[in-house]
Amino acid sequence: MEYNIYCDESCHLERDGIKVMVLGGVWCPKDAKDKAFRELRNLKSKHGLKLTNELKWNAVSMSKLAYYEDVMAYFFNNSDLHFRALVVPDKSQLHHEDYLQTHDQFYYKMYFDMLKALIDPINTYNIYLDIKDTQGGKKVERLRDVLCNNALDFNKNCINKIQQVKSHEVELIELSDFLIGAVMYTNRGLTTSSAKLELISQMKSKSTYSLTKSTLLRENKVNIFIWKGRNKQ
Repeated sequence: MEYNIYCDESCHLERDGIKVMVLGGVWCPKDAKDKAFRELRNLKSKHGLKLTNELKWNAVSMSKLAYYEDVMAYFFNNSDLHFRALVVPDKSQLHHEDYLQTHDQFYYKMYFDMLKALIDPINTYNIYLDIKDTQGGKKVERLRDVLCNNALDFNKNCINKIQQVKSHEVELIELSDFLIGAVMYTNRGLTTSSAKLELISQMKSKSTYSLTKSTLLRENKVNIFIWKGRNKQ
């Protein structure tokens, strides 16, 4: 099988004043992605939104709650779509200097940890990341190398490519942003938006998970990993 993985992140900057960081991805068989793109666009049209309106968690409001509820239901009703998120609970406790790394290096290590659980060397993968910065090309190629080596795929047949893309042009990265946002909001303990709380309630109910604890590694629909670093001595 050939799969596409569409990745995004939330609050990944080192000093943004927010403790929690979340990386995540939506994946599906490659031959299912065109239908998913089309049906997500149809949901925008159904609710009177322009196709250029980006599906983003930060845009969730009560006035368009029915649209976002339809998106949430669509994800859970589509057996081709799957989601995994890695949560770093507190960036202030990372102590990069102890591990001779920068925060940027840590960021890509977390992407590796998020993605490695999705890679089965009997399949092939195309991985799409939202553009983080203009210097990311070499870094994502290095990420591909490490993922292939971890899968013992030294000929690099397993991962066809890792490519940076603009999220507003890729519906399944938009969906990834939406689901990551729900996980982030939950893990930050926020309660200011009744619309967001309603969507989180639906996500918890449909997944049967709290979104604040790690699921089993083999969980296939909503897979959550709460990252825990080594305690500083």
